[in-house]
Amino acid sequence: MTASYNFATAWESISDATPNARALVQGERSVTWAEFDDRSARLAGALTSLGVNAGAKVASYLYNSNEYLEGVFATWKLRGAPVNVNYRYLEEELIYLLDNSDAEVLLFHGVLGTHVASVMDRVKNVKVFVQVDDGHPLIDGAHAYEDLIANAAPMERVERDGEDLYILYTGGTTGMPKGVMWRVDDLYRALVPSVLSLSGISAPEQNEEHGEIALKVAEKGNTATHLPASPLMHGTGFMTSLQSLTTGGSICTLEQRNFSATELWEAVETAKVTQMAIVGDAFGKPMVAALEEAEAGGKTYDLSSLRMLISSGVMWTAPVKEALMERGEFICLDSLGSSEGAGFANQVSTKGSTSKTARFSIGAFTKVFTEDGREVERGSDEIGILALGGPIPFGYYKDPEKSAATFREYNGERYSVPGDFAKVLEDGTIELLGRGSVVINTGGEKVFPEEVEEAIKLHPAVFDVLVVGVPDDRFGESITAVVALNAGQQATEEEIADAVRGHLAGFKRPRRVILVDRVVRGPNGKADYAWAKETAKSSLA
Repeated sequence: MTASYNFATAWESISDATPNARALVQGERSVTWAEFDDRSARLAGALTSLGVNAGAKVASYLYNSNEYLEGVFATWKLRGAPVNVNYRYLEEELIYLLDNSDAEVLLFHGVLGTHVASVMDRVKNVKVFVQVDDGHPLIDGAHAYEDLIANAAPMERVERDGEDLYILYTGGTTGMPKGVMWRVDDLYRALVPSVLSLSGISAPEQNEEHGEIALKVAEKGNTATHLPASPLMHGTGFMTSLQSLTTGGSICTLEQRNFSATELWEAVETAKVTQMAIVGDAFGKPMVAALEEAEAGGKTYDLSSLRMLISSGVMWTAPVKEALMERGEFICLDSLGSSEGAGFANQVSTKGSTSKTARFSIGAFTKVFTEDGREVERGSDEIGILALGGPIPFGYYKDPEKSAATFREYNGERYSVPGDFAKVLEDGTIELLGRGSVVINTGGEKVFPEEVEEAIKLHPAVFDVLVVGVPDDRFGESITAVVALNAGQQATEEEIADAVRGHLAGFKRPRRVILVDRVVRGPNGKADYAWAKETAKSSLA
């Protein structure tokens, strides 16, 4: 009989087998696996006593923290569906997501309590509000997180299967956030077997065998301490954390709520972090700068525990990877994935190797199709769209139209097609071009912003850049680069635009360059193209 995987049952097995091992750590707060299980069971028991039943949606409006993962564990224990909420959301966005997801419970940090208090009367489906203490007063109508845990009996363990859900809301590049529905069995199969294979271990026949699996991973010296530098509310940080926990590892979260590369390197040193998840250059460049600053002051961080840096979501340029690898004995894994699927493609870089930006080895279940459904041939120079088969989500929550557009059939097999375009090179690798929803149409030619951004970043004075198309009477859209320079460095707009020469065709050279103090990105490092387009339009008006 084929196993049906469920994370809650797997984690319970790990807590039984390794009760004293560390599961969560944030600063001075460390939680063992036995405590992780007990606290989550008590939270699940408290929610159950408040009328929360199997199938309920439990939303987390939380920063990275131990409580974020305890809330997820508790939700899966009672067979509910965890739902992520962007902690940058204000009232109207919060109302939309809570209504759209049918959330019955909202977990939130106290600092966000003002927003929660203002929407309480407008989200009738939410019946339980739980506030995580961070020094702010408890708002009226909310339960204190620690009080619930202290006063509740642990929920008894129940049988579960792989049909329970995780709903991952993604803003994408256009439109309102969409809730990607993952069956936990599919999510497990997409994430965990590949990690176990690194230790020469196959996925277990039963969920309850995960404790034995964790012991085997430990025997091989491969137990991970994983640091999600990117937010747990986004796919990269959360999914990589699931991989580490489900193989018996621990999760280290940072305390500051704005990314601090200095805090990150200090955490690597003190918590003996073995791997971390970042989002491309948006994290990588500040990380390099922090190392350089420390070196200039005569300090070096102990990075000897670090074995792997994982990035997904945005461009991670080769020079940034190389600057990081110069300072440690770890590999850089550039994983091409999305909320709608894990494992489209990847690139592994090692110290001394020659890596290329946006060049990936294709995944086992990945194909590249033309618009008319043909598979793109190697070396054909034809542009196609990436499609991922295998274990994938089964749709967007309450949105059959968008589900049908993203989750498609080719030759009788179901694929996830988020909208990324690529070429298949002669050696079978792919060259990622970018997301079709932000493609620029200039003079009848299609230009992908990411490839122009990649070329502009080669200019030594450029710290960050987003490229957009703005309306143009002659060309339809005009390529415009919104650029932030490195501190203390200068470059003319002409010099920056000329950075693409010799790398891209002439028509891809930006016609305009807008210099700004800072390029705005989301907390996960992803591009805010709407901001870049408005900034460009305003500057050129």
